[in-house]
Amino acid sequence: MTASDPHSESDRSQPVDDPSVSAPTAAGTARVTDAGSDGRPRTRTRRVRDRLERRAIVASAVVTTLLLLVMFYYPVATVFVESIVVEGVVTLAIFADLLRNPFYFGDFARLIAGESPLAVGQDLLSSDRRLGIVGFTAYQAFLSTLLSLALGLPMAYLLARYEFRGRRTLRSLTILPFVLPSIMVAVGFVATFGQNGTLNAVLGAFGLGPVSLMFSLEAILIAHAFYNAPLVARVTTAAWESVDASAIETARSLGASPFRAFRDVVAPQLYPAALMGAALTFVFTFGTFPIVLALGGIQLATVEVFVYQLIQDLNYAEAAALAIVELVISLGVLYGYLRYEAKHTVRSRGVRPLPRKSLSPPSLSVRELTPRFGLAIYGVIALFVFVSPVLSLIYRSVAGPTGGFTLAHYQFLIDRQATGAAYQARPWPAIRNSLLFAAAALAISLPMGVVISVLTTRRYRGRKLIDVVAMAPLAVSGIIVGIGLLRGPVFGFEVGDYRITVTGAVAIIAAHAVACYPFVVRTVAPGLESIDPSLLESSRALGASRTRALIDVELPLVWPGVVAGAAFALAISMGEFSSTVILATGTDQYTMPVAIERFIGRRLGPATAMGVVLLVVTSISFVIIDRLGGESYGL
Repeated sequence: MTASDPHSESDRSQPVDDPSVSAPTAAGTARVTDAGSDGRPRTRTRRVRDRLERRAIVASAVVTTLLLLVMFYYPVATVFVESIVVEGVVTLAIFADLLRNPFYFGDFARLIAGESPLAVGQDLLSSDRRLGIVGFTAYQAFLSTLLSLALGLPMAYLLARYEFRGRRTLRSLTILPFVLPSIMVAVGFVATFGQNGTLNAVLGAFGLGPVSLMFSLEAILIAHAFYNAPLVARVTTAAWESVDASAIETARSLGASPFRAFRDVVAPQLYPAALMGAALTFVFTFGTFPIVLALGGIQLATVEVFVYQLIQDLNYAEAAALAIVELVISLGVLYGYLRYEAKHTVRSRGVRPLPRKSLSPPSLSVRELTPRFGLAIYGVIALFVFVSPVLSLIYRSVAGPTGGFTLAHYQFLIDRQATGAAYQARPWPAIRNSLLFAAAALAISLPMGVVISVLTTRRYRGRKLIDVVAMAPLAVSGIIVGIGLLRGPVFGFEVGDYRITVTGAVAIIAAHAVACYPFVVRTVAPGLESIDPSLLESSRALGASRTRALIDVELPLVWPGVVAGAAFALAISMGEFSSTVILATGTDQYTMPVAIERFIGRRLGPATAMGVVLLVVTSISFVIIDRLGGESYGL
């Protein structure tokens, strides 16, 4: 018998428990397994597992793409198609009618109709000019942007240039607009600036007359500043902290005055950040919905409010066309900013940040007192704009009609739960739906966000295109997504002889997941980008697949970002209103924000009580996610 014979005596003499030999087969032969990269033999199960691991990222990318197509791109495409296809015929007649309608475009519509630009310009400069719905939306967005810059830039200066007690807390609070539901903040502003609000109560205590800010442009602007001034401060603070101190010192040593050094060295590095904050603020406030719905009334309605009204009137084609006009304007603003950023962004490497000046030691000099005086003034403004609405919400939920403490508003919610009709908003279904939808949206958006983060931070072909395509939901209004999901999957579509439809709950979860996952990407991707590539190379050299390296090396390093992304996703889902109010109309799938909106139109007390419930539930969910993340990874 030759040595190559598999039935040689030497082969049969090997111990049965040798790991390199499998158990005897039915034919009495022994099968030698191949060795893996770690030197250990691989069984068939392990080979299958290794193949799955090697293809896991590709498979995850395919699944994520399909989810995006179904949950986002198909609904948005449905809206676009519905705006240009009327009774099976492709036409731009709806857009033409919109552009020529003074109700939407005011005096600008006369230009489309062929009137003299000179005559139209004279009317626009007169006191009785007509802006139309689109013009007013742009006007209030412009004013909101100016107010947000006026409040956000001083905050950025104080945070970046001075060290004082509470600075880190103040900087942490700049994340506030991303975690507070807009409809809850709107109720807080009603409780603050309403006829019987806390502002008038404070003024009355000093013998001053009442101030009426409700259903006014001023209330809308202040509410928008509440959300967007911290955003401006956050992005501008980062720019301040990246200014190279040595460049300023060089400019001063060459004879430049402090103002000249600021103008020529510091300002060029701040402009892109300030413009980014301005562009984002304009886009967010141009697409405003719950704030205006609660604080503005029909006389100050914006584009999104009228889109919602058209949907209520079942005028889907005009609603879709108006939503597309809004989307084009928003994308145009973002495109203009991105073009500016590409040409003017100053990139600094190895900078030495400017040292912060301490405000703690007491001093009576004018030079030292000035920033303290400025900080005190800004503190009063911040208390008025950023803190008072939330405190007023809590206070009004327990305040009686004639003063004093009461739990009547919470009792109303309990009574409504026990005896309310099926068509009325009840607390427990709203809480239950919010929690279930948030959990489901989190389960979808978190893996999607991690996968997209991996694809956009590694040297995959076309990663820039992936980033643009995946981040598109940030620029698309929830109203558009809601219309698309309603007119597409919810109403159903035909595939062969079958008609496929989804329930309202599934559509709401899809809308929430689409709104959530970009924020997961923005918290996870920077961490993945900063990981030392040598760590991945070492793990791959030791035989780990790309998926195994991600699970065992990368994710543990960026786990705080994953937990933060989960917290963002949860908060955004809990507070999502725009798409939910469309998809929940006429159903029992309403959430806490929708219930608040239904209460606020009738009784402010129950609306504030429901707002506090939303605040408590969101806070508890935050704590649970934070605790789970910390306990699992020792954070």
